[in-house]
Amino acid sequence: MAIDRSKTDKIKARYDEITTALSDPTVAGDRAQYLRLSKELADLEDTVAVINKYEGALKNEAEALEILNSGDEDLKGLAAEELSDAKKTAEEAEKELNVLLTPKDPRDERSVIMEIRAGTGGDESALFAADLLKMYMGYAARKGFTVSEIDSNPTELGGYKEITVEIEGNKVYSRLKFESGVHRVQRVPVTESGGRIHTSAVTVAVLPKADPAEVTINPNDLKIDRYRASGAGGQHINKTDSAIRITHLPTGIVVQCQDERSQIKNKDKAMAVLQTKLWDMARQSQADQINSDRKSQVGSGDRSERIRTYNYHQGRVTDHRIGLTLYKLNDILAGDLDEIIDALTLAAAADSAEEN
Repeated sequence: MAIDRSKTDKIKARYDEITTALSDPTVAGDRAQYLRLSKELADLEDTVAVINKYEGALKNEAEALEILNSGDEDLKGLAAEELSDAKKTAEEAEKELNVLLTPKDPRDERSVIMEIRAGTGGDESALFAADLLKMYMGYAARKGFTVSEIDSNPTELGGYKEITVEIEGNKVYSRLKFESGVHRVQRVPVTESGGRIHTSAVTVAVLPKADPAEVTINPNDLKIDRYRASGAGGQHINKTDSAIRITHLPTGIVVQCQDERSQIKNKDKAMAVLQTKLWDMARQSQADQINSDRKSQVGSGDRSERIRTYNYHQGRVTDHRIGLTLYKLNDILAGDLDEIIDALTLAAAADSAEEN
């Protein structure tokens, strides 16, 4: 996808304009203006760096071609090597720019609420839900995100019927938003004595965290239950009724939190999840009206949509939305997700450019 050079020129011009403005004592003395311009400059820095990389590669490519066409035999081999390197760099920078120049989703900056639920497959599905949780925790550790549990329903074998976590950090939603959907696993379950490969499924939902100011909840619409938190097998985590269950009566949405020993903290976490779900419901309803006849190349993010298969026997992971297959199952399950996420991000950027 060709780069719009008029757009990159405008970005560089704006970057230079802000850099000059920030050195002006008048601007430096106006704290609000200085902070606003500083943030805008920081937002542009990555894009400008890639633009410079792209333009530098094109310049090197042109110079190498000029030498090759000059007929200078002494420099021909070196020029051919430089041309190959320049083309590779230009292609990489072009892909990066196509993503960076795509209009940003304002939710990309947000932290997320992630829900992982076992689906078809019984105990095996619950065990794979635990494997997916480890995968996302591994990825979060690599990216500097923090993960905290909100609620869970563990099984005796160490799996989860369902688990809800909050993942906090910079631009978490931008990296995890394509994980919503059905994740399918093909492997021999630990409970299978005959060595047969079974197929199970786990559903993942990734919701950008709502700002409390965006969601108004009438206290009269809430039913709040307090109960004693418990772990797997009914073992009590504590002896007080600190766990919280909140039911939103108009929608029937139920959220609960038993992670904290403090009832107040559990209530705050549960309310955050409820606000996020109500905000997502309203946003999804609006999106459905606008995009009723349109579906993104990388999928709608619908939880019922099969998005990925993890095949243990062949050591492969296939993302069905973009036809990407990688033979690095163990690495991916350890949290090495960037290759898949980058490919999905690029596909979404290309799709967005075609629609616009």
